[in-house]
Amino acid sequence: MDASLIVDLGREAIWIGLLLAAPVLLTGMIVGLAVGLLQALTQVQEQTVAFVPKIVAMVLVMGLLLPWLLARMVEYSENLISGIPGRF
Repeated sequence: MDASLIVDLGREAIWIGLLLAAPVLLTGMIVGLAVGLLQALTQVQEQTVAFVPKIVAMVLVMGLLLPWLLARMVEYSENLISGIPGRF
């Protein structure tokens, strides 16, 4: 096993992790921005007002995208495990 193979495996793992986390994180960011703008306009500075909508939106997105997320994780795992005999 050489260093380039380890770097490629690490790069692919990081890429898959970012791909799986991006929809949920982007949803939290967009909802947080919208709630923050609404709080600034109405001058309501309560922390729970910002926290609860973000959590609800992120859970909804996670629930809706769960089949896609699991399919990507299974695909990555299958490629990684099936490549073991040829890489070592």
